[in-house]
Amino acid sequence: MTVKRIVANIAAVSMQDTIAFYRDLLDMEIAMDLGWVATMSSQADHPAQLSIIRDDQDTQPHPDLSIEVEDVDVVHQRAVSMGIRIDYPLTDEPWGVRRFFVSDPAGKLLNILAHA
Repeated sequence: MTVKRIVANIAAVSMQDTIAFYRDLLDMEIAMDLGWVATMSSQADHPAQLSIIRDDQDTQPHPDLSIEVEDVDVVHQRAVSMGIRIDYPLTDEPWGVRRFFVSDPAGKLLNILAHA
């Protein structure tokens, strides 16, 4: 058996606000909308991944989702210009990623990153 896709499911009180957040910050588009569930996607095709984070790490809090982007600096600037609170500053990490954290309107903490 091969995993073909992993999709994060985010419970949101305001679907419109949450859809707009991902659309405006990350240029995602609605791929499917059934009214009670909407799936958003990017134009890129990447393999499915799932990260398991040990709960005793020094880096708190742990993000709910990690989203790799082409240019993290562009997305960071977009977040700042949108007035989104930055929960963890734009940082070059020793393991080779540049990242920052923001929370979406549903309260999910996002690790937005690019590999060096």
